Amino acid sequence: MSSICQNCGKRPMAGNNVSHSHRKTKRRWLPNIQPITLYMYGEKRRIKICTRCLRTFNHKGILP
Repeated sequence: MSSICQNCGKRPMAGNNVSHSHRKTKRRWLPNIQPITLYMYGEKRRIKICTRCLRTFNHKGILP
């Protein structure tokens, strides 16, 4: 599954897990990507967007 928002382009971020002894290991933070169905230009489209964009779509009244 692709971890990129098709609306805003949000991608996974990289960083370090830091233990109590201050050892560092690499880790990734993944965006919360959800598949939704939209009506675009009169036809159904299935896109994957982050939950921030989903909230914005709901607020603007874009989703049915």
